[in-house]
Amino acid sequence: MEELSNLLQKNVSIITSSGKTFTGTLTGVDTDTMSVCLTNAKSEQGSIHKLFLNGETIVQISSFEKPFDLSSLGERLERVFPRMVRVMDDAGVIVVMDRIRVTEKGIVEGSGPAAERVQKVFEEFLREKGGRP
Repeated sequence: MEELSNLLQKNVSIITSSGKTFTGTLTGVDTDTMSVCLTNAKSEQGSIHKLFLNGETIVQISSFEKPFDLSSLGERLERVFPRMVRVMDDAGVIVVMDRIRVTEKGIVEGSGPAAERVQKVFEEFLREKGGRP
């Protein structure tokens, strides 16, 4: 279920048991029923603003976006903050100094000079990997 949750806000392709294919941004998942919500979806019939698919009809979900390389960012932060970095792949977060939390979107918790340094390392990492900032 973590893998599916990690696909939230990512572009996916879904094939249903009837053979229909839908692509769009995965914006919701019900982990009990495996039902999903796609926004800005496309199918053979055209564009669909919002599409809900029952989990019983889903045969395959594919993601074509390369996942964020959390481990490499963790290694980079480890060079700046030796023995103060924990990479938690399953949660999609890096914890620095037990008080600064970083995800693929940037700092989500923490402030001060250390957090500013973490943000600079994060932005440099994204620039080198061809991401934003």
